[in-house]
Amino acid sequence: MTGIRHHATGIRLTAPAPGWSIDADVVVVGSGVAGLTAALRCAAAGLATVVVTKARLDDGSTRWAQGGIAAALGEGDTPEQHLDDTLVAGAGLCDEDAVRTLVTEGPDAVRRLIGTGARFDTTDGGEIALTREGGHHRSRIAHAGGDATGAEISRALVAAVREAALRTIENALVLDLLTDADGRTAGVTLHVMGEGRHDGVGAVRAPAVVLATGGMGQVFSATTNPAVSTGDGVALALRAGAEVSDLEFVQFHPTVLYLGADSEGQQPLVSEAVRGEGAHLVDASGTRFMVGQHELAELAPRDIVAKAITRRMELHGTEHMYLDARHFGADMWERRFPTILAACRAHGIDPVTEPIPVAPAAHYASGGVHTDLRGRTTVPGLYACGEVACTGVHGANRLASNSLLEGLVFAERIAADIVEQANDAEHMNGAEQANDAERADGVEQTNGVAQTDSAARADDVEPAAGGTGTRTSAAADRPLSATADPAALPAPSPLLDPEQRGTVQRIMTRGAGVLRSAESLAAAAEALEALHDGAVRAAAPDGAPDADAPDADRPKPAEPGVEAWEATNLLLVSRVLVAAARRREETRGCHWREDRPERDDENWRRHLVVRLTPERRLVLRRTETAAFGPVRPAQAPDCAAAPPIHPDDHPDD
Repeated sequence: MTGIRHHATGIRLTAPAPGWSIDADVVVVGSGVAGLTAALRCAAAGLATVVVTKARLDDGSTRWAQGGIAAALGEGDTPEQHLDDTLVAGAGLCDEDAVRTLVTEGPDAVRRLIGTGARFDTTDGGEIALTREGGHHRSRIAHAGGDATGAEISRALVAAVREAALRTIENALVLDLLTDADGRTAGVTLHVMGEGRHDGVGAVRAPAVVLATGGMGQVFSATTNPAVSTGDGVALALRAGAEVSDLEFVQFHPTVLYLGADSEGQQPLVSEAVRGEGAHLVDASGTRFMVGQHELAELAPRDIVAKAITRRMELHGTEHMYLDARHFGADMWERRFPTILAACRAHGIDPVTEPIPVAPAAHYASGGVHTDLRGRTTVPGLYACGEVACTGVHGANRLASNSLLEGLVFAERIAADIVEQANDAEHMNGAEQANDAERADGVEQTNGVAQTDSAARADDVEPAAGGTGTRTSAAADRPLSATADPAALPAPSPLLDPEQRGTVQRIMTRGAGVLRSAESLAAAAEALEALHDGAVRAAAPDGAPDADAPDADRPKPAEPGVEAWEATNLLLVSRVLVAAARRREETRGCHWREDRPERDDENWRRHLVVRLTPERRLVLRRTETAAFGPVRPAQAPDCAAAPPIHPDDHPDD
């Protein structure tokens, strides 16, 4: 690469060198509410914007959101009340400044979403219809299509993107971050999976990259997340040297349709809004077991409900509980929850006449790439928003329906920051060009080179086709040779055999699921490290120490491809999650340690931040308070003080 490298750690996925490239001012990776909102705002400000998405534009996690979007829109409700409910759900780990930003800017952000074309359900009087969900003391959940809120938001934003003619690359898996010689973001490499405009590995060159890749629920055997949620954004950020935080806090949704002990992959969600409308959690005998356990009973925060269901299952020796909403009647089911009704009936269960079998399943990552209030990460020019980010809003447990709002609010803030940075850069470039012109006044022009130098720099880059974005000078100043000699690239990270993906998921489900302990997490860490070590041995070049094993004992190296890249990403984020969960020796929010059942505010009301060193070592540190503080570029690691995390180690803070 000429002037471009794969970032500070030098770690990248094993992949072919880019065979094509395009230029932009900003590339947004992901097409949910966060990604498309950021892209639309950037394009509206005149930035050349490219959207990269792993499947089709409307195939992300947003479309699966059933319940709704929370905001203080109703009479008598206030942002302060919304803040209070969010802080309680976050179990002492929310960053209050981030939450205040969310709840105060949220109502207007929802109104702007409506202005974009989203249609929410309304009352007979024409007002937005609001309902309650777990952890909320007010009815503040706006919904659409009964229980199809995410699908409606996705529809409206995709339509707006198409109307604006934004350049999009669909069916593309993002691989790694590119940086310039100063360590600033310079774009991404990606692989288009056959159905997009480009084939194979390529690059989008841009001085700003927005990660909006969604969650990582596929690290577990059973999840509500779609198949594309393989932690790609968090893994990319780690390899790029960015910090991630709070990865141990994975929210397990309490009421997921139970399809059997052997059921794996994406499971049908039974929205919390069903309980918000009055459904009851009962055991096989019909007893409501949430009454008396919390003042909100079935509407307690999700971690409390998930734990209560799990305890009840253990007590009765069963694998599920029941959600009873027979009293709704057929009309209410068909009008208010048509999607859930259809899903249940498709699996042979009729909620109108029988209780729904439910059990907790992996749902939402409260942690992610560490950002500030403008969505900036510790890598200059790299932003993150939505589920891939850790803004401090969710703390140890996300409040129901705050996720769509977080994606909306922080995407707008990211776009504002990118536009501000671009304007500053444009102003500086203009000043430099003016100075060049002044200096040239005293020089006899014999060949026109001095006159046209700055223009030639801008003309080297052709604006991205489509969309309203036109400014590409920043991208032009960061040259990239897309077909450079692969030998010049940093050493690649070993790939995990795709056949081991299920092994990773089973390890995580057994060792780091709803119930965790020192013993279960140690076993998970050991098993994950064994998979990692096997991949390292398989990838070792001939003559390396790892290559000395007999051929029969040496695993066959995985071939580069989508399945291997996804499996490798899942393994990396799983290792980080387990390392953080082992280190947090308490129970807090959705992190439940059987061996440490009490919440310990004195020692653990703080965040765990993880980064990856160039030696592929995971380094953990604790923040001093529950507040994140400013985001600063990551410093070069002290390798001597950063031993690798092994199953029996506890790293220093």
